[in-house]
Amino acid sequence: METYHNNPDLFVEKAEILKALSHPARLCIVKGLLERGNSNVTNMCHCLNLPQSTISQHVSKLKSAGIIKGTRNGLEIIYSVYNKDVKKIIEALF
Repeated sequence: METYHNNPDLFVEKAEILKALSHPARLCIVKGLLERGNSNVTNMCHCLNLPQSTISQHVSKLKSAGIIKGTRNGLEIIYSVYNKDVKKIIEALF
């Protein structure tokens, strides 16, 4: 069994994921990607009714936490949920 004592890095990693998901907009972005499929920032703006710059900042935090990844398609970047643990967390929450 993993404990903080024998594997502190694992607990730090999981805490970082939870921190990244702790903002309502980021939680909504991840939930939307899982429910509606991959998306670009423009589509996320329409769904969340937030400015593109705000969505981009949240997407950046999700990417740096290893939760989502982006794939370039011409001029746009299509985002998808990359982390399997996050899928389980969203399912448990909703």
